[in-house]
Amino acid sequence: MSTTSFDIADYLDSKEMIAEYLNTVLEEGDHADLVQAIGHIAKAIGMTKIAEETGMSRPSLYKALSEGSKPQFTTIMKVLHAIGGQIQVNPMTSN
Repeated sequence: MSTTSFDIADYLDSKEMIAEYLNTVLEEGDHADLVQAIGHIAKAIGMTKIAEETGMSRPSLYKALSEGSKPQFTTIMKVLHAIGGQIQVNPMTSN
């Protein structure tokens, strides 16, 4: 019996799923988790397409979104725009 490895990118097939995934990561994760999540989304959409829309080369995009990287904020914003996302700030609720 063989198993296949889980790849979240396989499930990011709609704008709603992408938004839900990013919002969950923003609520529960840290900056490294966010960069990794954006990388998963870019992979799901297609790195070539994201590279074209951001004006970045594919190797630069892979490097910027790789585990452990610390991309510039402008890079994150370019990629978010290319994947159809935006950052929105809401007031935090008291616990």
